Amino acid sequence: MTDAAATAEPPPKSSRRWILIAFPLALLLGGGGFYATWSGLLAVPEIGASRGEPAPEVSVAYVPLRELVVTVGARGNTSQLLFSADLEVDVANERAVAALTPRFIDVLNSYLRALEPEEIEHPAALVRLRAQMLRRMQIVAGEGMVRDLLIIEFVLR
Repeated sequence: MTDAAATAEPPPKSSRRWILIAFPLALLLGGGGFYATWSGLLAVPEIGASRGEPAPEVSVAYVPLRELVVTVGARGNTSQLLFSADLEVDVANERAVAALTPRFIDVLNSYLRALEPEEIEHPAALVRLRAQMLRRMQIVAGEGMVRDLLIIEFVLR
């Protein structure tokens, strides 16, 4: 046994030489790259720089929907949902969409009253409900009239 232990060669050393070469080399290259960029030796394009053409002007208007208080749930277990929102529309469509406000309120009342409290309390519910309400607003107003539904207040009491 002692002979076997004596004749066994020690495992080869892990090469620390690579670490001693690679680490200073990486620092040197990183520092050189930083200096070249910082001093202006390398031309770096600016983030968000325009290419000579102005950005198209977006004309957006917001049509407010009045605050709704909706009773949600069965008779024994009722809660009140306080809801208010704005509709994002093109400026050209603002008057036409504002004229449809009573229809929007009717659709929202019908939809929100049909919900169960469990559906509203779910953590991801607001995203799903917002998408549903936006689609309903787009159907009422017509294609391309309503861009987005911005929920201002959504509180379950």
